[in-house]
Order: sequence, then C-alpha cells, then structure tokens
Amino acid sequence: MMNVTLICVGNLKEKYFKDACAEYTKRLGAFCKFNIVEVNEEKLPDKPSQSDIDNTIKKEGERIIAKIPKGAMIFAMCIEGTLISSEQLADKIQTAGLDGKSELVFIIGGSWGLSDEVKRISNARISMSRMTFPHQLARVLLCEQIYRAFQINSNGKYHK
Repeated sequence: MMNVTLICVGNLKEKYFKDACAEYTKRLGAFCKFNIVEVNEEKLPDKPSQSDIDNTIKKEGERIIAKIPKGAMIFAMCIEGTLISSEQLADKIQTAGLDGKSELVFIIGGSWGLSDEVKRISNARISMSRMTFPHQLARVLLCEQIYRAFQINSNGKYHK
C-alpha cells in the first residue's frame, strides 16, 4: 500500500477545516496510508523585513525537509508551479506507483511560500490555481484532490 504524506506549515484552527481533512483522511484509507504532518510556523513581527521573511522561509523549509521520508516522490505546492488537472494529478500518482515509489509527499508551505531548497529537492512543482487561497483551505482542497486522484485511478464513481 502506498504511503501518502501531506506536510503543512502551521496548524488547522477551525473545526470545519479539521473535520473536512479528517473525512478525506478516512476516505483515503481505502487506497493508501494517508498522514498529515504539521510543522511549526515561524512567528514574524507585524512589519517583517525581507531578512525576517527570508529567515522564516529557510527555517520552515528545514522543518519540512526533516519530515520527508527517504526516497519519497515530492510534490511542492507553489505559486510558480504547473497548473494541472485532477486527471493529471491522478496520472502522476499512478505513474509514481508504477515506477516503484511507495512514498509520496505533498508539501504546502507557510504564508510566505516554500524555501528554494524544498523546491529544489521536489520532483514536481504544482500550482493549485492562479487564485489565492488561505493555507487552511488549500489543505482541504489538496486532501480532496488526492482522494479524487485515487478515485480516478480506481475508476470510482466520485469523479465525474
């Protein structure tokens, strides 16, 4: 069974976001071992300098990298990534499995983005949309899309 990990900076605060992620985690149990790993968000002053921001991105990136399993296929969710469809995500997941990858990692960075090092070690950079979403909502959307991808790959009825 494939292991899929979603690494996120920060914690979910609203119950409805937690409940949505829990529901997709439960549904994904039929297809893979799905795990959400949260790393601490770096605190910044109200008016951070560019140096503060760069330091934050670097520290959060180090925390993210420490949580990535060895040999994992890594998908970095970032604004400059490639826009893909649900079917294309399903294909990427299926291809990873066919290539013998049993560990997939999806990464959502903090509000200032991902470090260059996280992007460098990623196998793919994916953009969720040209629109901007709160990071907590992006987590729910990504959980749903991972579930949809597994449904597509198993010819399930969920994806129409």
